[in-house]
Amino acid sequence: MVYNLRPKCVVFNFYNIFLPIIYLPTFLKIFQSIKSFSSDKQTVVTIGTFDGVHLGHQKILEQITNNAANSNCESLVLTFFPHPRMVLQEDTEMKQLNTLNEKIGLLDNLGVDNLVIHPFDKEFSRLTAEEFVKEVLVGIFKVKKIVIGHDHRFGRNRTANIDDLITFGEIYGFDVEQISVEQINEVSISSTKIRNALLEGNVELAADYLGYDYSLTGIVSKGKQLGRTIGYPTANIKIDENYKLIPQNGVYIAKSIIDGKLIYGMMNIGTRPTVDGTTQTIEINFFDFNQDLYDQKITVSLLKRMRSEQKFESIDALKKQLGIDKAAAQEFISHL
Repeated sequence: MVYNLRPKCVVFNFYNIFLPIIYLPTFLKIFQSIKSFSSDKQTVVTIGTFDGVHLGHQKILEQITNNAANSNCESLVLTFFPHPRMVLQEDTEMKQLNTLNEKIGLLDNLGVDNLVIHPFDKEFSRLTAEEFVKEVLVGIFKVKKIVIGHDHRFGRNRTANIDDLITFGEIYGFDVEQISVEQINEVSISSTKIRNALLEGNVELAADYLGYDYSLTGIVSKGKQLGRTIGYPTANIKIDENYKLIPQNGVYIAKSIIDGKLIYGMMNIGTRPTVDGTTQTIEINFFDFNQDLYDQKITVSLLKRMRSEQKFESIDALKKQLGIDKAAAQEFISHL
């Protein structure tokens, strides 16, 4: 599971900007814009989208939390929502590994003190590099150190680079720590590989790069209830965030924690061609479970893809295959 059950964090929203935060774990302080940030301490800052918060990202975040702890500062992650590419390249269909809530939970569990989620827009993109440094990093964040990649570009038209940032650091009195080329390569390669793995249905490889099982979170809604008539009732999961990457269609072994209990099952992602379905649905049949989940929000983690979705010649043939799938899933689960 992405989230734990520690005390709630604090969310600061001085500008009434819409930010769909639902789950609020621990003591992470979340600010919904740069201008709403406030702290008495200096900060150690990093900037990025951190989609997936995977193992490469985790190393970078460990650097800022360690730096902050060793210098009596607070760690700060500046990220943007929506993704800058979705704003500047409006025809780009951008699918992301994490919803905003998932990202918050992951950053929180890594011990980050402050998360600033700035609403990215074209006006913000027109800030010059020095305006950004002087007004944001120095004036608002009270930056003591920024940890950033050697290839990071910022300011209007992304004209400034790491050398400019080092120069600004000398002028305004903050340190710049470069993330190594090797770490940058690890971050970019892992993000690409994770997306490709999921689009191929390889959730096990994705988990190797993420450091956790890929998950889907949504509200359980009523479907046609066909599964119930053939002995395999399913929870139909509706995901509100249309930017969330959905793995390749197919049948998966999955798990969820419901009311504090670990429940396994098999999930189908697809169009249900046997019953002439046309739209993608996400349905999970939980094993040894009989509880009304309608209108509840659940998180389901995907463990393994068993097979492709297929069209069967009859409902009886589908039922027979589901029995085979269940036996295979239970065999896999017995070795976990």
